[in-house]
Amino acid sequence: MNVNSLASLDWSLIQSFIAVAEAGSLTGAAKRLGHSQPTLGRHITQIENALGVQLFSRVARGYELTEYGHALLPAARDMQAAAARLSLAAAGQAQSLSGVVRVTASVMFSHHILPPILARLRAFEPDIEVELNASDTTDNLLFHEADIAVRMFRPEQLDTITRHIGDMDLGIYAAKSYIERKGMPITHLDLNHHDWVGYDRSDLIIKGMRALGWHVDRRFFATRCDNQTAYWELVRAGCGIGIALKTIASKTPEVVEILPDTVTDVLPIWLTAPEALRNTPRIRRVYDYLAEELSRVAGA
Repeated sequence: MNVNSLASLDWSLIQSFIAVAEAGSLTGAAKRLGHSQPTLGRHITQIENALGVQLFSRVARGYELTEYGHALLPAARDMQAAAARLSLAAAGQAQSLSGVVRVTASVMFSHHILPPILARLRAFEPDIEVELNASDTTDNLLFHEADIAVRMFRPEQLDTITRHIGDMDLGIYAAKSYIERKGMPITHLDLNHHDWVGYDRSDLIIKGMRALGWHVDRRFFATRCDNQTAYWELVRAGCGIGIALKTIASKTPEVVEILPDTVTDVLPIWLTAPEALRNTPRIRRVYDYLAEELSRVAGA
């Protein structure tokens, strides 16, 4: 098998190969690329026929790379990185204050914080089209999966511009219906005897509570969900006590703050974009506008 034969293949086939290799299934790859599973299945068959080797073993849990597949993957990723650099360089030359800007942020932030900000931006800049990707996964900006990212942690990706916008306060909340049923905690010790809502596989809340001296594990939370919006709905419905951004909870009349003087953590806001796009007018405009508006949110 000649690894250089990859260069003669249609780029869409190589993209599909990388996506299936990284996702381990047609389902995951289809979600990532926005294609259908049958299309990806055809792509894998085409690339295998063109190269004359089997790249994947079909296993119970999905697709597993063969020895040949492992050998090809680094070269395919090199091509992906080169294509990404080319795309960024081309995008960086655009001088018009119009076109598409893709913003990615967490599910919770996308649902509760960004919509009114983006609505005001659209009113000011009607020629800029905004794509909002609400996702708790980390998009690779250098592969042009997004133009701008709003992060709740300090981005460490190279060749990006990054700005710390501010910090948002967190608080402890429960639904009024839960308090009516279980009573209001009066002391910190009372919190240990109440139902809590936590994350399922994510350990973010556990780490945060341990940093504040609350040594809990996954079983401490009677109800668990990793989707941030669903998590907040569980708290709002009365499943138990949860932790939330104060700016979001203050707009939710069904909940009350518990022990408001308790020291809780803060959630930092970071804004980042590829260095190659910093001087593209439409991206610069959206980046600066988000920085200004999010600074107000953090200072509220």
